[in-house]
Amino acid sequence: MRWVRRWLGLAVSVVSLAAVVYWMLQQPAPELPSSAEGLAWLSLSLVMTLVALALRGWRWHRIMVLAHVPHARSDAMALTAVAYMGNNVLPARGGEILKIGILGARSDARRREILGTVLAERLLDAIVLAGLFVVLSLGLADSPAGRGTAALIGAGLVLGFVALAVYLYLRRTGRFETFAATIRPVARALRLFAHPSGIPVVGLSVAIWVLEGLNLVVIAQSLSLSLSLLDGVLVITLASLAAAIPAAPGFAGTYDWGMILGLKAAGITAGAASGMLILSRFMYFVPPTVVGLIVLISRYGGLSTARRIARRSSASTGLEPA
Repeated sequence: MRWVRRWLGLAVSVVSLAAVVYWMLQQPAPELPSSAEGLAWLSLSLVMTLVALALRGWRWHRIMVLAHVPHARSDAMALTAVAYMGNNVLPARGGEILKIGILGARSDARRREILGTVLAERLLDAIVLAGLFVVLSLGLADSPAGRGTAALIGAGLVLGFVALAVYLYLRRTGRFETFAATIRPVARALRLFAHPSGIPVVGLSVAIWVLEGLNLVVIAQSLSLSLSLLDGVLVITLASLAAAIPAAPGFAGTYDWGMILGLKAAGITAGAASGMLILSRFMYFVPPTVVGLIVLISRYGGLSTARRIARRSSASTGLEPA
């Protein structure tokens, strides 16, 4: 299965990248900022990218607090940058494995408990992205996927929360005790989805994705393009949902396909869309990668040390080593 996941992701990226490159070759030359005003907008975009990264680190810290996972807040902030760096350069979301392995070596928590907080992060992002897509597609912005798709996703979210409520009710009656005991070390962090203390974390996640959409608006401004905040959030939501498809490191091809699809729906096409794709790729991916690499080298002993730790932790978490 590991072989299938790795090569399936590579195949998806190759096909997606080929389609994106073919599309770009049919467009005029990309438009990139060259004026002082355009570069100033890009500077603001850089600041917003780093702020979003810091907020994600704080969110992971809060998730671990709710899950009673012992850790240093500075490690939560720093390892979030390391994870983003790893996801951009290593296969199979290797950054998450680095994050679990390094924190496991610096914390008294079991690695499966740390894994649970990472899974909670991923699930939280998926739920927030799906919710934003449904809300925006059903009346606030034009969606290339159509209202039918949004309605299906909305129904899926409702059914998921209904299933969670039924499970919690049955647990209170003493059912599924063996199952609960088996998954408890990993699932402890998922309590934020069923407890009022998790509401601020959900709100923070929504704020992070709105900030990412606003960042896209700023990138558009650097090219003297008009993009509303609602359209910006919808475009980044589509690109991020597409990035969830198994792909090569850096979500190669899938993110680009989603970004082009969203920009087209927002009325940005041709060379302007190519420029937006290139700039968004740079502003969203390069700064976190650089920061994560610096943190990894200066704080955690470099990539070779981190990968050794990650390999040891993979045996206890059941994840594929980076």
